[in-house]
Amino acid sequence: MRIPFELAETLAVVIDEGTLDAAARRLHVSPSAVSQRIKALEERLGQVVLVRSRPAKATAAGAAVVRFARQLALLEQDVVAVLEPDATTRMSVALAVNADSLATWFLAPLTRLSRQHPLVFDLHRDDQDFTAGLLESGTVLGAVTSRAQPVAGCRVVPLGTMGYEAVATPEYVATWLPGETDASVVDALAHAPLVDFDRRDDLQSGWLRARGVRATPPRHYVPASSDFARAVQRGMGWGLLPTFQSAAGLADGTLVRLGGDRVDVPLYWQQWNLRSPLLELIADEVVAEGRRVLVA
Repeated sequence: MRIPFELAETLAVVIDEGTLDAAARRLHVSPSAVSQRIKALEERLGQVVLVRSRPAKATAAGAAVVRFARQLALLEQDVVAVLEPDATTRMSVALAVNADSLATWFLAPLTRLSRQHPLVFDLHRDDQDFTAGLLESGTVLGAVTSRAQPVAGCRVVPLGTMGYEAVATPEYVATWLPGETDASVVDALAHAPLVDFDRRDDLQSGWLRARGVRATPPRHYVPASSDFARAVQRGMGWGLLPTFQSAAGLADGTLVRLGGDRVDVPLYWQQWNLRSPLLELIADEVVAEGRRVLVA
C-alpha cells in the first residue's frame, strides 16, 4: 500500500486546523478539494481516517497517517537544508511539554535553536503524565514526559527530576495551619484551601494522602504554571511548587515550607525514532538543558 504524501498532508492539516474550511484556506484549495482528498485517502486505505466533528478528529487509522505525514515533512526539511543551506523559510516544529517545565527551563534551549536555525515552535502544553499521548497521536515529534516507557516508534532519554515542595505564605499558615503538632496540622489540612493546576493535577492530593489526610479540602483551580505560583504566593492556598519557583520566596521569607516529603517527578525526553539531523539538533539542546537544570 502506498500513501500519496499530498493526501496524508491534507489530513494532517485538517487535524491541525480543526475544520475542512480552515484546512482549505491554509492549503490554498477549495473545501471541496480537501473533502475529495480525504475521501480518496479513505478509499485507498479502506478505512475511515477522520471524524467530522468540531474540531475534526483523527481515527486510530487517521492518527497513523498524520504521524506518517509529519515524519515525511521532517525528512523533507532535512533534505531542503542540504540542498538549499541559505533558505530562509522556517519550519514549524510541534513539541509537547508540561506546564512547569515550560514556565521554568524549556524555553531557553528553544530560544537558542530559533536564533541559530530557521525554526518556529508549535508548543502543546499538557500534564507530564499526558504529553506522551500527543506523540502517539502524531501531533508532536518530541515531548517532555514523565513516561519512562518509550511510545511505540519513539526513543526515550532521561532528563532529570523536577522537585516540588509544599509551601504557603506565613499569613496563610497563621490563619489555616496554626497547630503545634503534626496531628493538629494534619487535622487542619483537611479544611485548609489549596491550589490545584486543574482537575487532572494529583500532586497536592498525593501529598495530602502521604500525610494521612483523607478528606477533600476546598481547592482553587489555576491552570497556568506562573499564575498557579502567584496564587500560592498571594495566599489563596498552599501548593506544591517546583524549587525553581519557590526558591526566591523561601529565601526572603514570603513563603514557608509546610514540611512533608518533597515530591520528585522524573522527566524524560521522547521523540520519534528517525535519523533526522534536525530532530537530533533539537534533542541535543533540550536534553543538555534539562540535565543542566534538573536534579540528576
